[in-house]
Amino acid sequence: MLANTPLAENTHQLFLKRTGWMLLLVLVVMVGGYFTWSENVVITRLIKVVGRMGMTLAAIVIHHRIVKRGALASFQWKNHLSPFLYFGYLVLGFISFLWSTDVGYSALQWFMDIEGLLFAFYYIKCLMMLDIYFPGNTIRFYNLMGNTVFLLLSVFVIGMFADPDDFFRLVEGGEDKRLGGYIMNPNELGMISGLGISCLIFDLYRLRKKVWTIVKIVMMAYVLIMTKSRSSLIGLLLIVFFHVRRLQNKVIIYSIYAAVAAVIPVAIEKLVMRKGGLDDVLSMTGRMPFWKALINEGLPREPLLGFGFMRIDYKDKFESVHTYAGHMTHNTFMQVLMNLGFVGLCLVGVQMYFTIRGFLRESEEKKLMLMGILIPVIINSFTEFGIFGETNYGILFYQMLIFSISLQPHQRCTTRELLYLQRKRAGAFAVKPSTT
Repeated sequence: MLANTPLAENTHQLFLKRTGWMLLLVLVVMVGGYFTWSENVVITRLIKVVGRMGMTLAAIVIHHRIVKRGALASFQWKNHLSPFLYFGYLVLGFISFLWSTDVGYSALQWFMDIEGLLFAFYYIKCLMMLDIYFPGNTIRFYNLMGNTVFLLLSVFVIGMFADPDDFFRLVEGGEDKRLGGYIMNPNELGMISGLGISCLIFDLYRLRKKVWTIVKIVMMAYVLIMTKSRSSLIGLLLIVFFHVRRLQNKVIIYSIYAAVAAVIPVAIEKLVMRKGGLDDVLSMTGRMPFWKALINEGLPREPLLGFGFMRIDYKDKFESVHTYAGHMTHNTFMQVLMNLGFVGLCLVGVQMYFTIRGFLRESEEKKLMLMGILIPVIINSFTEFGIFGETNYGILFYQMLIFSISLQPHQRCTTRELLYLQRKRAGAFAVKPSTT
């Protein structure tokens, strides 16, 4: 078994250190490419297109470096239905170009999803190869994700003091402001804050020096509060609950519950009971009437296969006398229903079932890590773009989760592969891998 091949823990340390920094840098730039850093359209498109495509190429280069160092690129699928059904969703989206109400827009969204899928595949495959062929390495997916979020949110913490006009968005007639501005939707920023906290909590379990990790978590929690995102707060509380269940010390458990109980009244006052009161909350800030109009007026026009990939009407925006005009649904499942009809909705529903089932089959720590990333992304999907909506980093994270449960090395290697390993890693193997 290749997975059981012992390697000297002190080998390749410089290579692993450089690879870890490269993976972090690539992920920071990739995720940062989803932000609107400039009001200049040309600069924004350059960052989004060239930056993200460049990082996909960079992930392929890192993959090649790891293989060249002494790893096998071959792999096999597990939890097959999760990735294959997702591929089926993309194939249906491609076919929908035939009836799309705006083929150019559908194609742009589809190709950006494909580009993210390629990045996710090679990035997760790099981590898989490092785990198998360099088992002494300290590179962890959750650490890379957590530090990526921390670095990006640091820009917003600095910006909220240095340039509040750009980093805050005025809402409710200018009576309130939310962190994110027009650089990033505040709800999306709150979501990634909760995701970052969830990932860095694992460093508290793993690392002896916890002070710096706690500082990062506190800063991200502060950003989440400043976004005033209700959905992100709910996601964070669920994540805390799942982690508390792992603890054995009852004093710590009760202390955490007490801290959460003390925060809830403040959170309700600041985040829930904003202008509009309870009615605003129950209508999900006006989304419920919009969804009702979509189902009653828009869906009957194209119920089976929808209006085409990422299209919700024959025109650029869905308009109704009963609600506001919108170009997207603010709900990822409603988005699928409108752009790919009931066929698409059923497909993504089954795909999500097999993805979550794949999560539950993993080890306890990996299962908690995967669910900790999925929870804020899924909750955000009920109110914003989400995992099946217009291009956003939530889609990228979901694609990475799919490959995290779908890729595994071949359990046996060929004679040719064995010779390649022995040539590249001479003296590194204490026992020979199995051959076919």
